[in-house]
Amino acid sequence: MQVLSVTPEIFPLIKTGGLADVAGALPIALAHQGVATRTLLPGYPVVMAALAKSKPLLTYQNLHGGKASLRPASVSDLDLLVLDAPHLFERSGGPYGDASGADWADNWRRFAALGQVGADIAAGALPGYVPDLVHAHDWQAAMTLAYMRYGKAASMPSVMTVHNLAFQGRFPATIFPELGLPDSAMTLDGVEYYGGVGFLKAGLQAASAITTVSPTYAQEIRTPAFGMGLDGLINLRAADLAGIVNGIDVDIWNPATDRHLAANFSAKTLKPRAINKRAVEERFQLDHDSGPVFCVVSRLTWQKGMDILNSILDEAVAAGARFAILGAGDAALEGALLAAAARHRGRVGTVIGYDEQLSHLMQGGCDAIVIPSRFEPCGLTQLYGLRYGCVPIVARTGGLADTIIDANEAALSAAVASGFQFAPENGDAFLHAIRRAIAAYAERPTWAALQRQGMKSDLSWERSAEKYVQLYRSLIMKKAA
Repeated sequence: MQVLSVTPEIFPLIKTGGLADVAGALPIALAHQGVATRTLLPGYPVVMAALAKSKPLLTYQNLHGGKASLRPASVSDLDLLVLDAPHLFERSGGPYGDASGADWADNWRRFAALGQVGADIAAGALPGYVPDLVHAHDWQAAMTLAYMRYGKAASMPSVMTVHNLAFQGRFPATIFPELGLPDSAMTLDGVEYYGGVGFLKAGLQAASAITTVSPTYAQEIRTPAFGMGLDGLINLRAADLAGIVNGIDVDIWNPATDRHLAANFSAKTLKPRAINKRAVEERFQLDHDSGPVFCVVSRLTWQKGMDILNSILDEAVAAGARFAILGAGDAALEGALLAAAARHRGRVGTVIGYDEQLSHLMQGGCDAIVIPSRFEPCGLTQLYGLRYGCVPIVARTGGLADTIIDANEAALSAAVASGFQFAPENGDAFLHAIRRAIAAYAERPTWAALQRQGMKSDLSWERSAEKYVQLYRSLIMKKAA
């Protein structure tokens, strides 16, 4: 089976969040199931710098305003097709915005180009290669399916995966004439969305099947509270909707071999975690004492509940908690968490930015990771926490609810508990969960049991990859019938 995956980012080349981890790990897991995946992604500077020189497989004299080519590459066992379009992607800053964080004004053009090339590949533009199915990830890749629908690959099966419905790619109607789609596409059952153009909406409309990255999130987005204006369409397509929880790359995230740790360990040898904990304390300038260290590795945004965290920090510190916080996002939240670190020297440490190596050390050294998200399609940091014995404390929503078993009395007695859950958007419930964790930490056999239960969880992509393969096959068989 040949699958074309279209994504705006992929680990290890370019990453802003969990989407990159999924896009990088899923093809490798699928290969073990007999599925060959080629991944199309934009040629950002960091991507182009990592590639060896190669002969273009396909060229465009004018792709949305400039010359472009498609270049093959192989990185970390990934079979890549890189869209080399300097006029669209050769820019400083991030993949979606400039150094100040402002979105590029022509993002619609940049990712329409990505979608157009994806549809061209699906239609056979590459000699000797026609995929059996196309899998698009998030709004930046969603127009691939719209171009297929109104082009030569209309009958090809496709999957649209929503990693976060809050990001939709909405643009004014004035861009439509430049998309190169027929007039018939600018309708309610096409790309039109509240009077403008909706990239994600177009992908959801055109896809053969829709997936989210957890079963609970698949149900949540059918409600007005989580549907972000798309719940009506999603309910119309409910028969084609499935939730498949993410896995993680258990080779990269392996505490027994992780080179980013000060000391390696396993579920059988938890004692070396203390060395990592000391390294975290040093990095975040935290006091050395016998109490727990809670970590945050997150975008500092409203969605992630960082304002809720900030509201309970004083009381949590008073209860005996220490915090190591790593993240970047809203300036006001960054300032508030830096202020908390200044207010509680030795008890709260805040590092603004993202550091992949430091995030590994924090998972391997902190006692617990807190994730107070208002909504969370899947979440990966809690899975990393399970893998590293960093006990997750999570809001009961989306993939967090699907992956963490609350340490209530029944679950502890049955030896199945793996973390702590609390009601989302509830600071009192969050603080109560922190206090429960502090109390459990004081009972070291109980805490060690929580760590080991999490560490023995099957977090690999194998089971999830099997579900994707089943979905792919069903769509291909449906087309054949």
